[in-house]
Amino acid sequence: REITFLFLFGRRRRMLRARTSALRALKSFKARQPSFVGVRSGLLKQTRSCVPIARGFATQTDGQVPQQENGQEKFEFQAETSKLLDIVTNAIYTDKEIFLRELVSNCADALEKFRHKQTTGEVVSEDDRELGINITIDEENGTLTIADTGIGMTKTEMMENLGTIARSGSKKFVEESDVNDDVAKNVIGQFGVGFYSAFMVGHKVEVFSRSALSGEPAHVWTSGGTDDFTITTAPGFDGHGTRIVIHLKEAEKAEYTKPATVKDIIKKYSNYVGFPVKVNGEQANEVSAIWTRDKSSVTDEEYTEFYRFCAHAFDEPLYKLHFKTDAPIDLKALLFVPSFQTEKAGMARMKPGVSLHSRKVLLEQNSDKLLPDWMRFVKGVVDSEDLPISLSRETMQDNRLLLTIKRALTRRVLKLLTDEAKKNPDEFNEKFALEFGSFLKEGVCQDYENQAEIAKLLRFSSSQSEDGKMTSLDEYISRCTPEQKEIYYLSAPSKKLAEASPYFEVFKKKGIEVLFLYNTIDDFVMSNLGEYQGRKFVAAESGKLELDGEDSKDTDDDASALSADESESLIDWMKQELDDVVTKITPTKRLEESPAIVVDHESAALRRMMKMLQQGAGTDGGNQMDSLPKQHMEINVKHPIVKELNQVRNTNPKLANAISRQLYDNALISAGLVDDPRIMLPRLNKLLETLLEERK
Repeated sequence: REITFLFLFGRRRRMLRARTSALRALKSFKARQPSFVGVRSGLLKQTRSCVPIARGFATQTDGQVPQQENGQEKFEFQAETSKLLDIVTNAIYTDKEIFLRELVSNCADALEKFRHKQTTGEVVSEDDRELGINITIDEENGTLTIADTGIGMTKTEMMENLGTIARSGSKKFVEESDVNDDVAKNVIGQFGVGFYSAFMVGHKVEVFSRSALSGEPAHVWTSGGTDDFTITTAPGFDGHGTRIVIHLKEAEKAEYTKPATVKDIIKKYSNYVGFPVKVNGEQANEVSAIWTRDKSSVTDEEYTEFYRFCAHAFDEPLYKLHFKTDAPIDLKALLFVPSFQTEKAGMARMKPGVSLHSRKVLLEQNSDKLLPDWMRFVKGVVDSEDLPISLSRETMQDNRLLLTIKRALTRRVLKLLTDEAKKNPDEFNEKFALEFGSFLKEGVCQDYENQAEIAKLLRFSSSQSEDGKMTSLDEYISRCTPEQKEIYYLSAPSKKLAEASPYFEVFKKKGIEVLFLYNTIDDFVMSNLGEYQGRKFVAAESGKLELDGEDSKDTDDDASALSADESESLIDWMKQELDDVVTKITPTKRLEESPAIVVDHESAALRRMMKMLQQGAGTDGGNQMDSLPKQHMEINVKHPIVKELNQVRNTNPKLANAISRQLYDNALISAGLVDDPRIMLPRLNKLLETLLEERK
């Protein structure tokens, strides 16, 4: 008999250390001709973590005769195999409930094998029962039974498959049988350790089985998961298939003798296996794996039903994406874009909505490895038949391959959205962009690899768009004159306030389109983008506007304005009066109806960012006016208030100071830099007092 140690290591140094340890172990067993079997380099490349797999042939040792007890044959697990069994049952899996997934997967494989052998005419059993999996709970006796009507096992196969850890009967079936690709793809088992997960919850496991390929009677394999197992005939077991009876540990009886709990686990991990799974006679898996079918064979009703199941939703999907690929890895995906999202309603941040499956069995629910975080609104399933998964089938081993899958899925979703935007722009603007626009903006700020493609999907209100309508950046550019090399935008709470903003006056006068941004994050979107199609984003609040080739800070020769000398004198006086809040004051001709503005756009963006941070931290940020940096103020020297201020500063300096302060405060409000105008009340009251004193 032999013991084989198969080590999967990605580094040569670790491999050599493992080889030395194995040689010592083999020497202690008095083994002859110890040897090592090389592993394919491709497998080593896929295995980045240190995962040992060992095999021990669990029949009698050399010269040993199986013990006979009451007609039973008793075998001892070899010493190292016993230790491995302890590792498998106690260390590999992170969650005990996974034992049901593993056993149901084994049953599904047995059924798939039977179905294949039936088509080849190799089945000798005349049992005509329905192909399926039945789970029976006996609360009184504390047992959980999982039975299938699959291919079953002979006595020899039970000894080989159940007495040897890491021997996969399913893998051997695929390798040795002449099966087509469709059959091979439906076989789940790979490692030969899933069965032993039953010992995580059971103190004893009985396996009744009868092969559909021979006339051999049924046998029962029994073990307590410790040092030995027994095999004997099972006269009362009729028909082909396998029945696993788990005698639950006391600590596990309360949970796994509840039908509702078992059904929930089946729905979570094995809802899409290709055969009915019944719990106490009631079918637990309700939804078929429609992503494995050709999309032309799936109806809209089936798509909607599946979407509602996987998204836990009641609406209909807005868009769907169903595709299959063979390179760089076999991949099947069925993804949905919902009709609405919950984050805007003030609910918690959405979890990723796409689950990862391998051969229709759940590996990771709500996986964050398949799509970028900003696409967390997408729901659905991704399945692959040849994922390099870990021994416990709970995680994937190859991070580079995961990144490749993630990029492929991300590009597919972006293409779907781009195609829908072209095919039905009104629906895209009114439904998707309005509902999920915040996710796109998040993507622009986070996903630099796909930033250009995401930017094409952004939609904004505009000075030339109708109320409630939005425009794309491409549409904005198409309306620009050849001379315009910038994309102008203005931040405001609403379109009405944006159109009333003093910053919009010059654009309105010159007929230049401006994008209206209503959300706090929009400033950072423009900052992250920088430019689009060669045109820079420029804020309307910028102090460096140059429209139609004219410097916006040039003075005007209008007779109604203050003269150049008067303007210079007034500005010098205002600088002294407002020295604590302004960096400079300049005349402007960009204003028509407003007396003054502040044009330090960077300070405005900083203020909005600080506001978000303060809200997130739950603080008030202190005195808002004091926390602002000094501003660049522009004044309209044609405005009546400014001209009157120039007169009053000579006759009533106290009143002039109060007016200049109020002009500055009003400019801050126009810029959106004052969150709570109540902090201005003391100065307003002081101004009123001064005015009333003048009447005495």
